[in-house]
Amino acid sequence: MLAGLQNVTFEFGARAIVEDATWHIQPGERIGLIGYNGTGKSTLLKLLVGQYTPSKGTIERSRTTSIGYLHQDLLSFDTNDSILQVALSAFERVQQLEKEIEEIGKELEKTGDEKILLEYTDRLHELETLGGYNIHHKTEEVLQGLGFANEDLGRPYKEFSGGWRMRVLLAKMILQQPDLLLLDEPTNHLDLPSIEWLEKYLLHYQGSVVIVSHDKYFLNRMVTKIVEVYQQQLHIYNGNYDYYEKEKAIRIEMQQKAYENQQDYIRQNERLVERFRAKASKAAMAQSIMKKLDKLERIEDAELERPNIRINFRVDKTPGRVLVELKNVSKSFGDNVIIENSSVEIDRGDKIALIGANGKGKSTLLRIIAGVENFTNGERKWGHNVEESFYAQHQLEALNINNAIIEEMKEAGSQMNELELRGLLGCFLFSGDDADKKIKILSGGEKARVALAKVIVSKANFLMLDEPTNHLDMHSCDLLIEALTKYEGSIILVSHDRYFVSKTANKIWEIVDHEIKEFKGGYEEWVAWKERMAKQEAESKKAQAIKEKEQNSGNKGQGSKMKQPEVKKESPMIQKVLNTAIDKDAKKELQKTQKQFQQLEEKIATLNKQKNELEASLSDPATYSDKIKFQQAETGYKKATDELVQLNAEYEKVFEKIMELEAK
Repeated sequence: MLAGLQNVTFEFGARAIVEDATWHIQPGERIGLIGYNGTGKSTLLKLLVGQYTPSKGTIERSRTTSIGYLHQDLLSFDTNDSILQVALSAFERVQQLEKEIEEIGKELEKTGDEKILLEYTDRLHELETLGGYNIHHKTEEVLQGLGFANEDLGRPYKEFSGGWRMRVLLAKMILQQPDLLLLDEPTNHLDLPSIEWLEKYLLHYQGSVVIVSHDKYFLNRMVTKIVEVYQQQLHIYNGNYDYYEKEKAIRIEMQQKAYENQQDYIRQNERLVERFRAKASKAAMAQSIMKKLDKLERIEDAELERPNIRINFRVDKTPGRVLVELKNVSKSFGDNVIIENSSVEIDRGDKIALIGANGKGKSTLLRIIAGVENFTNGERKWGHNVEESFYAQHQLEALNINNAIIEEMKEAGSQMNELELRGLLGCFLFSGDDADKKIKILSGGEKARVALAKVIVSKANFLMLDEPTNHLDMHSCDLLIEALTKYEGSIILVSHDRYFVSKTANKIWEIVDHEIKEFKGGYEEWVAWKERMAKQEAESKKAQAIKEKEQNSGNKGQGSKMKQPEVKKESPMIQKVLNTAIDKDAKKELQKTQKQFQQLEEKIATLNKQKNELEASLSDPATYSDKIKFQQAETGYKKATDELVQLNAEYEKVFEKIMELEAK
């Protein structure tokens, strides 16, 4: 066991977070830690690293266990160092060795002392053992995987925004390779390519990983165990998120039946007590029944903590067919071109997801559509009867900080009564008295949820949403998905939450080479299409490479038009040499070379077929969900590639030998 909780109880004031909780983290485990907002997920991580002390029970950690903990509070760290230097600080011992080697080297030059030479050699050996000569390459690889361009690596850390800073700190933590990695909402700061890179990396991570996330896709691909914080208890499920949902439904059903049976039993016994209490002869029996009921371990009602309140949109006006149109629009920030001469339109009923890597201009395009961002060239036209509502981080400034949350909602003009508004706020994680809090005391995430709730009640027929799920828990995301699916208006949204996008969008927009590319279909179809396109491109490049190789081989043959023959067929050149050879020894040598040549052709053809099959397997996302299957495919592909390089080199030598024999 690396770490864990043993019969732990922890309270904030009078509020219990967990009671008598036990959870052991074993080597190699990938665990998803889930629960509603405020149930104590981040608190559990802080207990594991020793930031909090439990009221009862023990936190268990092996003395040798190293723990890496990625969380929001890390953003208070600031430095003038470059992001490459910050990430390289993961290799503390290597950097210390480099300094020692430099100092000892200078001393050695002066004295030439044998003892110092031995010390110098020992340090070099330790540096090599720790992979010290490879740390720059490894660090650059991880930073690039998390979305940093080469030219950014030398820029000061302090120049980057919070989300990018968190990526640097994530890179540093990955490079430290702790035995236990604790990640609190890591995908909040990543775009789609970076999330996919992180998934692939963590699937092969040697240590254990605990992830707090509301991204169902990420959890499904990453984890093999779910730990749920629910009703002050830890509930453990051996499977991914989909398995957890099915298993929890069964558990709740069983618990509800047990609860109802127990309630029936309690009611029957309470009736007996009422009947016997007045009779002196039965008083002892009544007392006995009451004592038995007092000792009874009560089963909790299985009803969910948060009720399934529906979010209902109200659309007053029906717009025309086209809501907004961009004609030959261009936008750039200095030399950074975002879009160039792009033309698109959003039609009534469109639910568009604008996706892709950070820095491609998704939010900028959304602001252009909303009319709050100027563009360099082109035209933007609103359609008829369009009533828009725009949700983005900068919209938080529009909130009246002196209002209470419920007052701010009343001013949104939704015509909903206070009870309905409080119910809606419950969906956005403001329950009970939370709705009476002043906006000025709210955190950034809480203000974002108020702004999103205002968009929901706006009666708009066109919604523009920039990362709407960033500050919601899974349950609230599900409620929002349900509402947007039933919404009669049109939507364009920016989101890196693949589950959210897959459930809400019927069109995908992507900015490619400064142009807006539209795919008419949902996210799953778009992913399948992208994979087909990537495979076709790879096959096309491969075919081109083979063609170029054949042409180069022809040039080596001093003008001969010979191409690589089909398997098991004699090449015309070999046949010609055999037919014209008059010397028996030469003929024997040619026959021997022919046989060798044909064997090589067969081996190359077989390996090429095997390599193609492995390429297809590696392009299948399902392969990455099975660690053993992925490792086998990756190892097989590397082996086939290496063998092909050797065989092709041998093939060329045999070909040149045949050319020499023909010249004789």
